[in-house]
Amino acid sequence: MNTERESMNGPKTEPDTRSARLKALPSVDALLGDARVTALLAKVPRRLALIVIRDYLDELREAILADRRVEFGPATLVARVERQASRSLGRAINALGVVLHTGLGRAALSKVAQDSLHNVSESFCNLAIDLETGRRGERYAHVARLLCELTGAEAAMVVNNNAAATMLILNTLAEGREVIISRGQLVEIGGAFRMPDIMQRSNVRMVEVGTTNRTHLKDYRAAITPQTALLVRVHMSNYKIVGFTREVPLADLVALGREFKLPVVDDLGSGALIDLARYGLPKEPTVQESVVAGADVVCFSGDKLIGGPQAGIIVGKRPYVEQLKKNPLTRALRCGKLTYAALEATLRLFFDEERLLREHSVLSVLCKPLSVMEAAAGELLVACQDLAPKAGFALRDGMSEIGGGSLATEQLPSKLVAIKPKSLSADELARRLRLVEPPVFTRIERDAVVLDFRTIRNDEVAIVAQALHRALNGDMTGSASDPDRVP
Repeated sequence: MNTERESMNGPKTEPDTRSARLKALPSVDALLGDARVTALLAKVPRRLALIVIRDYLDELREAILADRRVEFGPATLVARVERQASRSLGRAINALGVVLHTGLGRAALSKVAQDSLHNVSESFCNLAIDLETGRRGERYAHVARLLCELTGAEAAMVVNNNAAATMLILNTLAEGREVIISRGQLVEIGGAFRMPDIMQRSNVRMVEVGTTNRTHLKDYRAAITPQTALLVRVHMSNYKIVGFTREVPLADLVALGREFKLPVVDDLGSGALIDLARYGLPKEPTVQESVVAGADVVCFSGDKLIGGPQAGIIVGKRPYVEQLKKNPLTRALRCGKLTYAALEATLRLFFDEERLLREHSVLSVLCKPLSVMEAAAGELLVACQDLAPKAGFALRDGMSEIGGGSLATEQLPSKLVAIKPKSLSADELARRLRLVEPPVFTRIERDAVVLDFRTIRNDEVAIVAQALHRALNGDMTGSASDPDRVP
């Protein structure tokens, strides 16, 4: 490891054979003895570094045996050890312009939620203890009152995600019986989880009514039998059906349910606790509207438009919610102290509208002014002026996505910086940006790497600038957030 890049084809004076190339590979001990790897062992466990080195050498041997030309260098190894032997789950920079990106953890938690997480994780906490009596209490109490006050519902509970909430509701209220749903609402959410599959696993019999684009109240009425247990409406939060369409209003479905003494469940998917249209954003049905319409049970996600941790929130009539709590599945689907801490802090923001708009992690991004985005983009362009020989930089108008199964097909105007590298492909630059610490996730448009400033925070601009310097200069070691590495 004496040179920055040592060819695995062996010295030019030796025959270019597999044997010679294999012999040219350094030993594990030699790699562990390299000064840069040794320096890493101060923060990376030696055992983990050893695993990464052995895996890397195995990959090189496989490439040589397959007659693929490969190159090896200490910088490549150090970057791999630093990346793979260090913490796997960590911070990332979202420059994709997708506000709620499932792969990037959906909603970033607000500062108050982060503080609450620290508060309950540094010691013990009163998760399931009643402070008044000192006896076992109900963990739902930390958020139930807040949810009921915000939504107008009689009772509330929380499970680990909205798919779990849907499954628990179906299994509790309709096991072994029929559930009626419109064909146009047989949604598929991320990871190929489909409503028909969830119904099957919940041990209910799904009864489809209407057509893909049009369902009438008479379709529900005709399908009701003595075996019917529930009427279910599923909000199409991750797609739209447009054109010649018809959907039964929730209030009409509730009236039909009352006529036949059948509970009505409204699965809102992403869920919203405020009217987004008031802030110039696309309209999304609110939980309060479902409660006012008379839905017996409403469920929605905690980590989408609510802006909290991953959770499935259930609100509704008290008798039904109490039934859900008693289902043995509830224990398997329940949340721990970290979820309740972050969710409680997030929900409290909704009681102060001015603070909500200022501090809520999702709303503040959705409502970010174009002028703020343009200023941040300009700051990046100034910080990257010296990279002009390496790439072309251009400020563009563009569009961001809300994402996360919320507000299907809706986009928001944004400010972008497009980067066209001169000696690399756009794909290679995007790859390098993902491999810095913290990784920067970008999109590619017209052979350019694009940074979307709706989802880049102001305090992340300097980190992105450093990441670009490293990626375009081929320096892939160290951290882009290291203050000693500012260009």
